[in-house]
Amino acid sequence: MSGSSLPGEDGGEPRGSGSALPPGPEAAKVPESSGIDLARVALRAAKEQAKARGAAAQQKKQAKRGGLRSGARADGRDPLPLGAAINRLITERGWETPAAVGGVMGRWPQIVGEDVANHCVPQRYDEDARVLTVQCDSTAWATQLRLLAPQLVARLNADLGHGTVKLLKVLGPGGPPRRFGPLRAPGSKGPGDTYG
Repeated sequence: MSGSSLPGEDGGEPRGSGSALPPGPEAAKVPESSGIDLARVALRAAKEQAKARGAAAQQKKQAKRGGLRSGARADGRDPLPLGAAINRLITERGWETPAAVGGVMGRWPQIVGEDVANHCVPQRYDEDARVLTVQCDSTAWATQLRLLAPQLVARLNADLGHGTVKLLKVLGPGGPPRRFGPLRAPGSKGPGDTYG
């Protein structure tokens, strides 16, 4: 092709100038479709029409039977094992963090140790503030747990994912309910004085 020149290179009309070349012998001819090509096009069109008719017939058939039914291959309507169904529900609803924290509450003795778990029990988890509330059975254990709080938060975040628990709120013992009566000293909290 070194000896031929393209339009626009030899000083003639540039490409895309808007002028059409007159039809003549030098214009490129579109090859006419042969019998094989026409047969392929007709076959493709017939297949598409048959597919559309089949899909319409299948929809009518399913509507008569009362809706869609599961076929030979797995799809979204097939029954799932219980564990897979629960995992799918947790993922769809965005319950991963609360479910994980609930699992920690169930595994509390393995995470903090038997000794701490015998005296301190997780009560609730605030997802918005990312605060885990733990109640202890004595003020001594509440003090001990407050000192261990940074290590426990680090251990919980290692188990649940970074930033799941930001703060460990430690509550002391509740003590017996307060009774008010004529034999109380003014300003006295009663048994609450010893339970802090």
